[in-house]
Amino acid sequence: MSYTVAIVGRPNVGKSTFFNRMLEQRKAIVDDISGVTRDRQYGVAEWTGKIFNVIDTGGFVPDSEDIFEVEIARQVRIAIDEADAIIFMTDVATGITDLDTSMANLLRRTTKPVFLVVNKVDNYNRQLEANEFYSFGFEKIFFLSSMSGTGTGELLDAVVANITEQESDDTLAEDALPKFAIIGQPNVGKSSLLNALTGQERTIVSEIAGTTRDSIHTRYNMYQKEFMLIDTAGIRRKSKVQEDLEFYSVIRAIKAIDEADVCMLLLDAEKGIVAQDLSIFSQAAKKGKGIVLLVNKWDTVEKSTNTARDYEKELKQKLAPFNDVPIVFISAKEKTRIFKSIETALEVFENKSRKIPTAKLNDIMLKAVEAYHPPMVRGHILRIKYVTQLPTRVPSFAFFSNYPEEIKTPYKNYLENKLREHFNFKGVPVRIFFRKS
Repeated sequence: MSYTVAIVGRPNVGKSTFFNRMLEQRKAIVDDISGVTRDRQYGVAEWTGKIFNVIDTGGFVPDSEDIFEVEIARQVRIAIDEADAIIFMTDVATGITDLDTSMANLLRRTTKPVFLVVNKVDNYNRQLEANEFYSFGFEKIFFLSSMSGTGTGELLDAVVANITEQESDDTLAEDALPKFAIIGQPNVGKSSLLNALTGQERTIVSEIAGTTRDSIHTRYNMYQKEFMLIDTAGIRRKSKVQEDLEFYSVIRAIKAIDEADVCMLLLDAEKGIVAQDLSIFSQAAKKGKGIVLLVNKWDTVEKSTNTARDYEKELKQKLAPFNDVPIVFISAKEKTRIFKSIETALEVFENKSRKIPTAKLNDIMLKAVEAYHPPMVRGHILRIKYVTQLPTRVPSFAFFSNYPEEIKTPYKNYLENKLREHFNFKGVPVRIFFRKS
């Protein structure tokens, strides 16, 4: 089993700054506004050769009436359940508050190791002030500054002392699992789909657009296969991105596309595919990601005999030229065909990893060339003599020719169509290069 550490505490104590320092990258959104991290975030950290998962949680406010704070409190409890160890973060600048006391009371009930961290201790006076936190009665207490990094080494030494080599290896193996990103516009049902799949409410779902600000990783085990699901903040057109945080979320969604092997693009069945969806689609294709189209809210559409077939035909016309993508009609709310969507994503992942033996590739593709030669250019007869698959993460093929620069796009499209006809690359962008033979 992998080893997981959760960072918890009230809002604005510096959890996300510390999370980013552990991961050595800006993964969580850091801002001075209270409650910026609304959901749990996952990352993988390494310290002195030990590898472990880290969960960053939203600020804990236990008895609030605020809809988000109620949800965050629930998220924090889930994170504590998931974790093997807990970093409880407080802030010396404000001292002990009622919220810190509530969190301390909650954590005293757990049998898991709790590391009490007093953050923002960056001078001698603050070190003296930090002593009041000993009153919580936790055995392991650390004074540090997550902004400058002072004191973080001692804390991490104590955390990794509990991690076995086996747990470290398991965390590394988990990090190598196939990653599927659920992407799409705000309010199309991404979080509802994730919750329907996992059987528990892992992300905050509400009617307010943009509820999911961060991308969230959830480990999944199904059909004897394991993978990670990434839920992203909704992608909006730039003109709609008003506040800085919305901008960060768009960046995060693009980063989730980068992290993923396969993107599950969710569409609203009633609205069909709009310009923004096509822009997301082409972004994922440009980055060489596998793509599955999920038409959500299909239960709300009036059906006739050929509704799905006609809908699919219209979608593919709009997606051309890259329209060799699987389309699954689902309802996240009614849990209709949601497992089919995962099976399809796994198939696309396999297609993306497909390697074709060179002999077989030449046998089939040179026959296709023979059947339809590239057109002559300025009196030159163009010949393709050999083809090979390149060792890249996106299926890429090099065709060796006497005049590679003279081969035009229509012929390139012909070769791609033949590749797709003979080998299953459904849902995967295919790249073709012409090289001098």
